[in-house]
Amino acid sequence: MQDNSTMAWILVALEIALQVLFVVRALLRTHREPSARMAWVLAIVTVPVVGIVAYVLFGETNIGRRRIARMRAALKRLPSFHDFGHAETRPSVPERYQPLFRVGHSISDYPAAEGNEGTLLADSDAAIDAMVADIDAASDHVHVLFYIWLVDSNGMKMIAALKRAAERGVTCRVMVDDIGSRTLTRSAYWRDMASAGVKLAIALPVGNPLLRPLKGRIDMRNHRKIVVIDNRVTYCGSQNCADAAFAVKARFAPWVDIMVRFKGPVVRQNQHLFASDWMGHVNEDLSDLLRRPQEGSRSGFTAQVIGTGATTRYSAMPEMFVALMNAATRELVLSTPYYVPDEPIQAALCASAHRGVATTVIFPKRNDSWFVAAASRSYYRGLLEAGVRIFEYPDGLLHAKTLTLDGEIGLIGSANVDRRSFELNFENNILFYDTALTAAIRARQHSYIAATRSVSLAAVAEWSRPRRLLNNAMAMIGPLL
Repeated sequence: MQDNSTMAWILVALEIALQVLFVVRALLRTHREPSARMAWVLAIVTVPVVGIVAYVLFGETNIGRRRIARMRAALKRLPSFHDFGHAETRPSVPERYQPLFRVGHSISDYPAAEGNEGTLLADSDAAIDAMVADIDAASDHVHVLFYIWLVDSNGMKMIAALKRAAERGVTCRVMVDDIGSRTLTRSAYWRDMASAGVKLAIALPVGNPLLRPLKGRIDMRNHRKIVVIDNRVTYCGSQNCADAAFAVKARFAPWVDIMVRFKGPVVRQNQHLFASDWMGHVNEDLSDLLRRPQEGSRSGFTAQVIGTGATTRYSAMPEMFVALMNAATRELVLSTPYYVPDEPIQAALCASAHRGVATTVIFPKRNDSWFVAAASRSYYRGLLEAGVRIFEYPDGLLHAKTLTLDGEIGLIGSANVDRRSFELNFENNILFYDTALTAAIRARQHSYIAATRSVSLAAVAEWSRPRRLLNNAMAMIGPLL
C-alpha cells in the first residue's frame, strides 16, 4: 500500500512539474498575444494531460530549426533586388498609397516596381487553360508551386503540359505541399512526371508523423500558388491546381477562385520567391535565373510581391491588411473564405466603417470548416454595429481572397484573413496600383455580391443562445490553434 501511495505522489509531482514547465514555456514564448498566453495557461492548468499534449502539437509556431536555417541560407545565396538596382521604395503612386508599398517592401524586401501588366482570368478552367498555353509556349523553364494539386481534369491538363515541355527540353520544376497534395505525390502520375524529366520537390515533408511534433508543427504548411514561365509571365491568386468541382470536398463545390496573369517586374519577384522555396528543399542553386536580363516595358502599373511565412517577421501579413484597411477613404471591399482575425484587423475594419468608408466583406455561406465558420460569425455583430456590410455567398465555396480600396489599389493572392495565414502558412500575394485591374477585380467582387443576400444586424441578434455560445467558444480557442 505504501509503495502505491509513493508512486501516486511521484506521479502527482511529475504532473505538477510538467504543468509548471509548460506554463513557463507558454508565458516565455515570443510573439504571442496576451489572450493566447492566457488561453494556453488555462488549458494546461485545467486539463493537464490534454492541455500539455495540445501545446506540444499546436502551441508553438515552429517548423524546425534545421528547416528555418536552410531556408534562410537559401535566401542569403539568392541575389537581392538591390543587386539589380531595383531597391527604389518610393513608387510612382499617389503619396497616400506610398506607405502601403513601404510596408510590403519591409516584409519581403521586394520593391514596388513599375511596368507591370495584369489580366484577370474568367474562372478556374480559364486560368488552367491559360497556364497550359503558356507552358506549351515555354522555351527555357517552367516553375510551378501549389498547395493542393488534385488528379482531376485540370490537374491532369497541367501534368500533361509539363511532361510535354520537359520532353522537348524545357526545364520544369514542380513543388507541392506534402499534406495538401498527398493524393498526387502518392500516385503514379507523380512518378510519370519524374520519368518525363520534370524535377519534383515536396514542400515541408512530414516524415514520420509521430516524430514530427518533436521537430515542429505538422500543420505549418506551404499554402502558396506560384507559376513562373521563362522569366516572362507569372500567375497569382487563390486557385489550387484543381477543378472547380474540387472532388475531395465536392459537397461544398464549386470552388469559386480568382487568378491573375501578370507580366513585368513582378515576374522576377515571384521567381525569387519560388527559388527561395525550391533551394530551401533541393540542393540546386537557381541564382543565375534571377540574374538573366528580363524583357521589360516602360508602360504599366506599379506592383509588388509580398511573401510571408516562417522566414519573415511575425505579424507581417496582418500588418499589410491593417495598413490597407486604414488607407481606405471611400470604399473597401474584402472577400475571404476564412475570417478569424486578430484584434487589430477586426478593429481596422470597424474603424473603416466608422469613418464613413463604404466597407463590405464577402464570406461563403457554407464553409468547408465548421470551426472557422462558427468562429467567423462570432465577429459579425461587432462588424455590423460598426456599419460594415456583410454578404454570404451561397453558390459554392467562395475561395477568392481579394481586397480593393477606393477603386485604385488591389491585393490578390493566397492569404486568408485568419490566424493560419498570419502565423502558420507560407503565403504569396501581389499588391498593385492600377485602376483598370482594380476595376476588373471590383467587378468580380460585385458579381459575388449580386449572388448573395446581406446579413442584417437584426438577423444576428435573433441567433439562439446555443449558436452564439458555439460561435464565441470557437473564436475563443482560435488563438490556441
